[in-house]
Amino acid sequence: MRPILSGVVCVVTLVMAGLQSASAADLVITARMHHLRSGADREWAEFPVNAEGRELVLAFPAKANQAEQTLRLRHRDLKQPWLVFLNGTETARLPLDEADMITYWAVPAGALKDGRNELRIRCTGGDSDDVLIGQVTLVDRPKGQLLSEATVDVSVREAPNGTAIPSRITVVDTHGTLVSFGNVSGPQQAVRPGVVYTGSGTVRLELPAGRYVIYAGRGFEYSVASVDVDLARGAHVSRRLTIHRDVDTAGWAAMDTHVHTGAFAGHGDAGLDERLLTIAGEGVELPVSTEHNMRVDLEARARAAGLRDYFTPVLGTEVTTASIGHFNVFPLPVEGSAIDPRVVDWGGLRDAIAGAAAEPVIVLNHGQDLHGGFRPLGRARHVSLTGEDLDGWRLPANAMEVVNSGAVLSDALSLPRDWMGLLNRGVILTPVGSSDSHDVSRYIVGQGRTYVRCGDRDAGRIDVSQAIGALRGGQVMVSYGLLAEIEVAGKGPGQLVQPAGAMDVKIRVKGPGWVRASRVALYVNGLKVREQPIGGGTKAGLKWEATWRLPKPSHDVHLVAMATGPGVAAPYWPTAKPYQPSSSAFTPYVLGLSGAVFVDADGSGTFESAHEYARREVSAAGDRRGLITRLSGYDIAVATQAASLLRVQDPDGFESTVLGMIPNAPPQVAQGFAAYLQSWTESRAARRGR
Repeated sequence: MRPILSGVVCVVTLVMAGLQSASAADLVITARMHHLRSGADREWAEFPVNAEGRELVLAFPAKANQAEQTLRLRHRDLKQPWLVFLNGTETARLPLDEADMITYWAVPAGALKDGRNELRIRCTGGDSDDVLIGQVTLVDRPKGQLLSEATVDVSVREAPNGTAIPSRITVVDTHGTLVSFGNVSGPQQAVRPGVVYTGSGTVRLELPAGRYVIYAGRGFEYSVASVDVDLARGAHVSRRLTIHRDVDTAGWAAMDTHVHTGAFAGHGDAGLDERLLTIAGEGVELPVSTEHNMRVDLEARARAAGLRDYFTPVLGTEVTTASIGHFNVFPLPVEGSAIDPRVVDWGGLRDAIAGAAAEPVIVLNHGQDLHGGFRPLGRARHVSLTGEDLDGWRLPANAMEVVNSGAVLSDALSLPRDWMGLLNRGVILTPVGSSDSHDVSRYIVGQGRTYVRCGDRDAGRIDVSQAIGALRGGQVMVSYGLLAEIEVAGKGPGQLVQPAGAMDVKIRVKGPGWVRASRVALYVNGLKVREQPIGGGTKAGLKWEATWRLPKPSHDVHLVAMATGPGVAAPYWPTAKPYQPSSSAFTPYVLGLSGAVFVDADGSGTFESAHEYARREVSAAGDRRGLITRLSGYDIAVATQAASLLRVQDPDGFESTVLGMIPNAPPQVAQGFAAYLQSWTESRAARRGR
């Protein structure tokens, strides 16, 4: 695969990039990129400490234009709205997108004047935004003419049968920058700068003259093909790109449990028909429509667009409350009772959902994000280590997002840790991955996704009831660029294993050739018990496999496999920066997470959580020494749950009690007690500050 421009670029390297197409008649207003910052705080550590300023003001000489001309500029890392003014008149609203891209904007006749002219670019958003904007050229040709100087007929085919297939086409210049087209969105194509989703697998690209790299792909399961083109003015060429399935997911349907459109959400840019094209083009087999507090059925529009054979739509909604979090609920009937988002606590929400749906999947969305002053799994109200809700609320969900590719966290493992802590608490939730995409290309639909165990041979005729049953039962894998498969005694995620002795845990890591896996780990009751680097992590398909033997545990536990790797910088599938970062420093990542395999080690016939064991032992113990003795046969997870129960029994004195027990406790009990004290100290400080 060709090297491309990474997301972290020194300003110096951008000075002359992208100017090769300027002709003698064109006016270069600035040849370099300018670092601007809209607020006082540095957004990302990759940018210099000091910016050039809050806005860019460039004076340039020109002649009054009698006909339309075109303003060409390059920009990167735009999270807030940035506007372009020419002689005081708004000329462009730059797209909200962190990608490195070149866009073109019409300069109407009469917009320029003889002599001095002024170009001003400034941000109208409220939050701090570090951006690079520059390489501005005034081209003495109309925008439409410039963007259609050359054409390329692109055909994307799937090997081995050569069938045309819906796909994503990405076009960059020789520096890896997304370039704009003359194309516009229509019935069979969704278009944004540098990106076209085609429902038919074919498209005629309209481009300015220049040299480009064209990529074709179809989401996580497929390879990426590429071709170079060198286009002179008036050129018309044809290129065929062939992709193939890299990742075998037979028996597992690709599901995105959190899909929006900008048209209904009020933010983002995807129209409904564009959304259907992106779903087909990314290979999402079970998309769940989850518009905010409304139901938008994709069925009829998918059939009208001729795309229904590529996926089976599921109707749901995102219950977007003012101050108690966001929850996706599906499947729902097209008509039925509304779910009231005005409820004020989780009990009221549970009742509202029960009145609208029978046995739905209820997903806690982006639990670490702050909306309406409320962070469901924030330290001020939740102890992640033990899955403990400090306000005494009972979660109304049976699933939770552990990956949201449209709202990634600075810490890749933060939500997985929350999920495993809740399992230890006895709150059995299915982990899901989703995209939360509202856009055509800024956040890629299906980039975060859930693989659910069900028949998937015909993507357009998946048994939704079977898939929902498997999802509710935890038979899933979560993918954000990788898959982590786990199997114990022939059982997989969501299933119960009753071992007679030592357990052989089979783990496989899968992914396409353009994603790298670097490490794999096994967690027992949320504790990492084994980890190793992955050699050959760039292989396509099966990247790594092994069987790890674990001794039979002395009590019930849950097992989770997790694979990680560096994020994708390539323009055809870039992983995003955090939505609400906890630090200005960020290392992009990919992640694959298995659902939990439950181990019935005590032979009771059911899975008992760490909390259940701790509650039993704390209740039975007569004194501190007795409790230490009773906990000696358990792991750290049970010890942390015991410490949380001691806190509830004696809020004022439990810290001194636990500190007094630690010196005489077995190592795993001492570690569990100490870990809980640390977590509680952090939560207590957060509660005082809220």
